[in-house]
Amino acid sequence: MSGVYVILVNWNGWGDTLECLESLLRSDYADLRVIVCDNGSKDGSLDHLRAWAEGRLEALPPQGALKSLSFPALEKPLPYLSLTRRQAEAGARDAGAAPRLVLIDNEENLGFAGGNNVALRYALSRDDFSHAWLLNNDTAVAPDALSRLMERMAQKPQAGICGSTLLAYGEADRVQAQGGGYYCRWIGLAWHIGRLKRAGAPVDPARVERCMNYVVGASMLVSKRFLQEVGLLCEDYFLYFEEADWALRAHGRFTLAWAPLSIVHHKIGRSIGTSSNPRDKSATCDFYNIRNRLFFTRRYFPAALPTVYLALVGTLLARILLGKWDRVAMLLKLMLGPADAQTHPCGRAAS
Repeated sequence: MSGVYVILVNWNGWGDTLECLESLLRSDYADLRVIVCDNGSKDGSLDHLRAWAEGRLEALPPQGALKSLSFPALEKPLPYLSLTRRQAEAGARDAGAAPRLVLIDNEENLGFAGGNNVALRYALSRDDFSHAWLLNNDTAVAPDALSRLMERMAQKPQAGICGSTLLAYGEADRVQAQGGGYYCRWIGLAWHIGRLKRAGAPVDPARVERCMNYVVGASMLVSKRFLQEVGLLCEDYFLYFEEADWALRAHGRFTLAWAPLSIVHHKIGRSIGTSSNPRDKSATCDFYNIRNRLFFTRRYFPAALPTVYLALVGTLLARILLGKWDRVAMLLKLMLGPADAQTHPCGRAAS
């Protein structure tokens, strides 16, 4: 069995999702089906996705060098299946073969892990696949991106998760990540491997794989055996650190892999304001990065808490220098408050 479910989680980003679908459905890997899980969007995303599949709405063609990945538009209509979250998690096995496109209404924002897990439960209940490709919706993929991932997994059967080469969208020479990253427990921070490199620069793939201790979540091909033995993504985080948690739970049973020729162009930070620059980070990005930095350390590396707290003092000073006093208050609350009472600044529970 070589079928692959490709999973996209959409939250108020139907325009990006349409571009991703237009590129994805040009894949040279024939045995794929796409699941789009909508996390309670308020912008009419599901209506727009249905209209696109039925041929009543065209995706706006991107400008620049990446236009050929998703334009001209695919022939429509495209058969699709609409499911509620409850129907999806029940598997809908009696509905026959799944169409190439499945749209799932999660009805609320379940976060990165929760949104993906709905689709993974659907796939596992049907049991008609060998791998699942978790792919950010704000991406455009090369036609052979999935084939290259599958080839690398076949070459390295002990691998449970395989990552792609992530390039900055619109900057084809700038690498975001070579498959995965390295997490340093003593300061609670992770670095994407290769993020300062240029595409095409010499690289040793074996060395990259030895350095990786997680696969970047924007593109993760995971085997069904991994899902069955390790389990689904942990939903305690809502955003960030899920990939590191997944890889750590699998340590000793599965290895990680990188497919250098699997190219995925990624528009980082489109939905929630993700940025490595503290000046540009959204409140949501800041909150979950800091909250989960502490949460992950408490869960797996409690001996490192003193040094992680020391590193967070630097983060606190940076927010003070930027005059972001609301972030200073939030950071102090996270650092000094009880671990089980950390809530999102908008009032929703963090886990």
